[in-house]
Amino acid sequence: MSRLIAILTREGRWFWPVLFAATWLVSTYGRDAARALDARWLVKYPAAWRLPLKGEISTAMDWLVEEANFGLFTFRELTRGISWLIEIPYDFARSALIEGFERGQGSNAVEIAPSLSWIAVIVAVVAMGHYARNWRLAALVGGCFAYLVIFGQWDSAMVTLASVLIAVPIGAAGGLLLGIAAYRWPLFDRILLPVLDLMQTVPVFAYLVPILFLFGFNAVAALVATIIYAMPPMIRMTTLALRTVPDEIREFGVMTGCSRRQLIWKVLVPSAAPGLMVGVNQVIMLTLNMVIIASMIGAGGLGYDVLTSLRRLDIGTALEAGIAIVVMAIALDRLSQAFAERARTEMHDPALSAGWIRRHRWLSTVVAVAAATTLAGLLVPAVQTYPEPMMITTGPFWSDLVRYINVNFFDQFEAFKTFLLWYFLLPVKRFLGGVPWTWGIGVMTLVGWRFGGWRLALLTGGLSLFIAVNGLWPKAMITVYLCGVSVVIASAIGIPLGVLSASNERANRIVGAFIDTLQTLPSFVYLIPVVMLFRVGDFAAMIAVVLYALAPAVRYAAHGVRNIDPQMIEAGIVSGCTRWQLLRRIKLPLAMPEILLGLNQTIMLALSMLVITALVGTRGLGQEVYIALTKADSGRGIIAGLSVAFIAIIADRILSASARHARARLGLE
Repeated sequence: MSRLIAILTREGRWFWPVLFAATWLVSTYGRDAARALDARWLVKYPAAWRLPLKGEISTAMDWLVEEANFGLFTFRELTRGISWLIEIPYDFARSALIEGFERGQGSNAVEIAPSLSWIAVIVAVVAMGHYARNWRLAALVGGCFAYLVIFGQWDSAMVTLASVLIAVPIGAAGGLLLGIAAYRWPLFDRILLPVLDLMQTVPVFAYLVPILFLFGFNAVAALVATIIYAMPPMIRMTTLALRTVPDEIREFGVMTGCSRRQLIWKVLVPSAAPGLMVGVNQVIMLTLNMVIIASMIGAGGLGYDVLTSLRRLDIGTALEAGIAIVVMAIALDRLSQAFAERARTEMHDPALSAGWIRRHRWLSTVVAVAAATTLAGLLVPAVQTYPEPMMITTGPFWSDLVRYINVNFFDQFEAFKTFLLWYFLLPVKRFLGGVPWTWGIGVMTLVGWRFGGWRLALLTGGLSLFIAVNGLWPKAMITVYLCGVSVVIASAIGIPLGVLSASNERANRIVGAFIDTLQTLPSFVYLIPVVMLFRVGDFAAMIAVVLYALAPAVRYAAHGVRNIDPQMIEAGIVSGCTRWQLLRRIKLPLAMPEILLGLNQTIMLALSMLVITALVGTRGLGQEVYIALTKADSGRGIIAGLSVAFIAIIADRILSASARHARARLGLE
């Protein structure tokens, strides 16, 4: 027995084969053995043992909304106050971009000022592109917004842009303040860290369930969910950026007599501006992603167009709206990246010493164009609103293309789909679906003990037990199965691409452009082509997850190979290693810690996307969250969302611990 324990806990070459073989035996024969022993509870968690957390959470939420009173105000009044504070700037943004300013309500409303013309908005983004970088970026973002108006997506795009313009400043400002607080008070940082970990692992849909219950079905509720979802990266980047400010700058501020507040706001924050702008870039992209998904609770805009088109199986219209989302995402991403780069050089820009007119020539131009086009639009409506007869629609083209592909290549796609289903997906599904909850919790505890000692064992075992006691073990295994096969395929594609990128500059440019594009796309967009080609089901979900989760596998593998000490490579060459031996015996082993971290991030993205794929018919925890959203069942949605988050936390802690072990084994710590 002691020998078996030693094998399972210390001898790495035997640990995984023995564990896999034992799990396969239990998965295959465990149900029959439990039936023979009349101990079915070992396989299926008894309903009588389940914790009533769903009902208790729903009851608590009902009490919070209906009865909670804080003395001066009720909780309902608090949510209404928050809604009012967000609704004022949001209504202004929508009025400025698309609806115009009105006095009165309903049929008595009278327009007192039109919205900005499409020309003024395009000139504004061109000015921002030139200010942030150069004419090339100005042409790119101007072309993106011109595409939106020419192809008839302007109104929906401006609704989405209005949401972004409100959510980003609030999310960035809130993240900045919380990040500064975490930097100043270590205790607050320690308290905030696990909260951020949980927020970044809870799936997107799970945010919508309690927000829908608390704020109702409207655009403001969607904005609240978006702000909460997009804030964590800004908090982390603020804390990191402030900690990486050179000590010399901090000491200079102290020597000049700055108070603590002055040191933060006049010395550290300006010095950390480049890192803060990276955080703002992340807020913008997460905001756009969430605003699209939040169309399910009333956000409207391009996401709503995609959602309604998918429900009608109108692939042409869905693709048209999806391309518009991609175009807007590219424009906003490139602009935010350019402003982040400008923040690094702005303090040294000689133009800052020029006069006001010279420093603000683009602002003056935009104001002049906005005023001129507003006046001209009163006489020539085409200046204010792009004429509908001049719009181009690509919906019929995409519908015809989809029809052509399905008619002419159906057999090939079906053969590929059937092969992977029968020989990969279904065997894995049967294997994991047969794992009893008792054995699964034991395995997770053992793996945690092996990599992180008793602390990690308690964490992994406890989180696994939470899933079981809430009756979600079978659905969790479906989620693990889909996530597992998607991560394996994404790693099988991404790691070789990363190694190739690190070894070949031309390949690096091509692969880098492809990965940049994938990372720019909001997750909702991935559903369109997979539904178009593979219809709904597990296979379509797997393809979408692989595409969405591919980027970190590529980037971390490339980073790991590039960071290998050149002397190690030279030593391998001198000892007579071939290129294959260099890769297998030197590069991959030394890059393994970074590859494991990339695998960690791939799993995080895969779990996030899996919940969204509930829209294309997948089962598991994602379906549980989606059902809770449609029924506004807060308890059910929160428990299912926490279960997904706990799977992500288990994977994160185990892979992070294994990466540390790999670094220590290679002498890299």
